[in-house]
Amino acid sequence: MSVERVVVTHPSPDLYGSDRMLVESVRALSEVAEVTVVLPAEGPLCDRLRETGSEIVIMPTPVLRKSLLSPLGLLTLGRQTLSTLPRMVALLRRARPTALYVSTITIPLWIVAGRLARVHVVCHAHEAEQNISPLLQRLLTAPVRLAHHVVANSEACLRTLTGAGVRPDRVTVIYNGVPDRGDATLPRDVPEGRLAVVGRLSPRKGSDVAVRAAALLRERGRRVTLTLVGAVFPGYEWFEEELRGLAGEEVVFAGFQDPITPFLADADIVLVPSREEPFGNVAVEGMLAGRPVVASEAQGLREIIRNDETGVLVPPGEPEVLADAIEALLDDWPHACALARAGQKSARERFDPARYHSGIVRALGVPLIAV
Repeated sequence: MSVERVVVTHPSPDLYGSDRMLVESVRALSEVAEVTVVLPAEGPLCDRLRETGSEIVIMPTPVLRKSLLSPLGLLTLGRQTLSTLPRMVALLRRARPTALYVSTITIPLWIVAGRLARVHVVCHAHEAEQNISPLLQRLLTAPVRLAHHVVANSEACLRTLTGAGVRPDRVTVIYNGVPDRGDATLPRDVPEGRLAVVGRLSPRKGSDVAVRAAALLRERGRRVTLTLVGAVFPGYEWFEEELRGLAGEEVVFAGFQDPITPFLADADIVLVPSREEPFGNVAVEGMLAGRPVVASEAQGLREIIRNDETGVLVPPGEPEVLADAIEALLDDWPHACALARAGQKSARERFDPARYHSGIVRALGVPLIAV
């Protein structure tokens, strides 16, 4: 199948992990096809996409959130579907793309629209929900089964999809490609106890676990500081208030930042304390920055880091164990720096954007000779 035009849809105009991967996907597709990207609103992601030469269309569309999993929420979703689906189908019929690339499973209505418009649909799954019932998981994944092909960002994601009924022969695992900016700095000769967590402030990302671990280290007499780089989803302001209530003077709330490179460079150790993490871009970014990474032994993070070889893995949701791991690295800084070097080498080899680009192009059926 030869692709001349691709319509790409995405649920957010922000610049977090899956948003940055969308930029890489569009960058790859723009080399071989005309690309139109449909977003729900203007935001920082738009400038990155315009740099690729892609057309951007703003069209608010329903996004699956846990807040919708209630009788009132489902009623709202139903109303949104009735009003939005015809406009989505009309857009696809006007654009007449050869392929529709649906980024994330949280906008399943686009898959339905693609099938109604008789377009080849590829869904890129960045999710691996594990704390919901099997029945609900199958219901949420049901629209994904309508896609002609599915890309999973990790083996953990693949297991979730196939466990919910997606046919394995329709799924390809493509690890995220994370750009190496080539501006990594060497770790400090003597660590200053600077810790960083980059990502959404959310229970899933384990921001609270890092805050509690930092407090434990301070109680042990360690001079550490923790910088939280990220903001909350609208509606989760309560979690930030909770975090600020837990945090002491050693915690800095930096908010959303782009670029994040200065914060990784300033850190002695990068923390990824997620309770759930289908992949974990920040772990790779920390490795590329030449910093030792301590991450949760959760889902895709286990596929990125080899424990005590390219980083450190700890059980998720356990502040004391996280604090112990941080303390051990600070006490044996030569070993920490050796882990950082090995992690950087591994990240460069395994998560190269060129590999990712060719995988995405192949998944959408674009002849690789055109790349």
